[in-house]
Amino acid sequence: MEDTTITDQPKVSVTNASPLICQDETTEGFSAKNNNTQRSNEVPVMMNPVVTQPGLGIATTTITTITQMGGNWSTGLLNVCGDKTTCILGALVPCYLDLSLAHQFGECLCMPLLPGSTFAIRVGIRERYKIQGSVCEDWAAVYCCYPLAVCQMIREMKWRMKTQTYQVSTALESS
Repeated sequence: MEDTTITDQPKVSVTNASPLICQDETTEGFSAKNNNTQRSNEVPVMMNPVVTQPGLGIATTTITTITQMGGNWSTGLLNVCGDKTTCILGALVPCYLDLSLAHQFGECLCMPLLPGSTFAIRVGIRERYKIQGSVCEDWAAVYCCYPLAVCQMIREMKWRMKTQTYQVSTALESS
């Protein structure tokens, strides 16, 4: 018969342990038994502690944005009748369109208060969407035809946002 000794000290000492031990009703400690009738009282001798619990997993979401790039401006500088709301706002309160443009472009709403900000946004739009043109053309449009340039930039941002395509894919990884 194999012998197992367990004391009341914090450290457990095991000598020649069998794979399973069970509590003996006649003694105060534990003794090794290979009795199949007491399966409900059997406890494994060596147990690895649970360090981490299985989680729900990690969800990874990938969003791919497909944007049409290149070419010219979608509307001309003088094509004011293409969007009547933008035309009216550009004629009456172009500063409101400037604020809206800064917001759509992802800039701070205080940006239009800075000198040259509309020119910077126009160059940024042209660079972001790979629109043909030059800095000189942007300067001339903004400083010679400010309301028309702001209306054109608003129409461009609306058109680009409308024609953008999003592809969303989600993957779940178990831990």
